[in-house]
Amino acid sequence: MRKLVVGNWKMHGGLDANAALLGALREAGGQGCPSAVCVPFPYLQQAKSLLEGSAIAWGAQDLSEHAVGAYTGEVSGAMLNDFGCRYAIVGHSERRALFGDTDERVAAKVDAALAVKLQPILCVGETLDEREGGVTEAVVERQLKAVFERGGAAALAACVIAYEPVWAIGTGKTATPAQAQAVHAFIRGRLAAWCGADVAARTTILYGGSVKPQNAAELFGQADIDGGLIGGASLVAGDFLAIVAAAAS
Repeated sequence: MRKLVVGNWKMHGGLDANAALLGALREAGGQGCPSAVCVPFPYLQQAKSLLEGSAIAWGAQDLSEHAVGAYTGEVSGAMLNDFGCRYAIVGHSERRALFGDTDERVAAKVDAALAVKLQPILCVGETLDEREGGVTEAVVERQLKAVFERGGAAALAACVIAYEPVWAIGTGKTATPAQAQAVHAFIRGRLAAWCGADVAARTTILYGGSVKPQNAAELFGQADIDGGLIGGASLVAGDFLAIVAAAAS
């Protein structure tokens, strides 16, 4: 399976800095590996303008579960389509922890994305307390199962899945390659049980959690890690491109 590397800018950026970053990514080309950037909503038009026709896709960091209506401050999937988005991140741990996105709401957002032919990047993962409590697999299964129970096998099969141990996001800590691989293998096993072996084999499962140029190759060399969802390193062109190159190799 070809790897995929997706940058999540979170709430960072500015028109001038974005232009320099996106310009460097475009100039470098695809580096032999599919890649994308998920940018804040106000910069989607800029991303479209600067990346259109390149090997790099773009997307959003969230979307509303509602298609239209009196939902002040929300952004619908159809609106994201107007800006040429391919992806929408759904269920990022920061959305779950800081903004109250429940498993059920995340599942509804997956459906909303699929309804307008956006590919959801479905994030799952455990906190440090949950890992130390030995319930990592139970937490990840619960998060995946919410999507399966709402949308069925077809919904899960249409997602890119990103495993992000919450304790390793923006902390400088990283799950060891063996720790990450174990959870990725568990996810693929759940997909096989619910959706069939063929779906499990072709589903892209990304690792997200302080991926850097220094550790990317070892992480991406694991059997069930199909690339990365990259936070801080996606804001530095050289770092992001080095991670893409590691995935390509």
